[in-house]
Parts: sequence; C-alpha cells; structure tokens
Amino acid sequence: MEEKTYKLLGGSGALNIAVGAVVLVSGIASGVLLIVNGARQLAHRGKLIF
Repeated sequence: MEEKTYKLLGGSGALNIAVGAVVLVSGIASGVLLIVNGARQLAHRGKLIF
C-alpha cells in the first residue's frame, strides 16, 4: 500500500513541475510580447489618427 502511494505522489510531483515550467515560459513570453507591442505603439503614436 505504501509503495502505491509513493508512486502516486512521485507522478503527481513530476506533473506539477512540468505544468509549472509551462506556465512560467508562457508567462514570460506573453510579458515580452506585451512590452514589445507597447513600445511599438509608443514609437508610432504620432501616426495614429482618430
């Protein structure tokens, strides 16, 4: 019984690490994209016509 619990917790820990890495990478990527787009908008703000 203890071995089954040990294996279950090991798999759960590995899954948590994998999901955490994916969330971290996607968060950094989206932050960089937002900063780049904001800088482009500021650079071209004189060309905007409303």
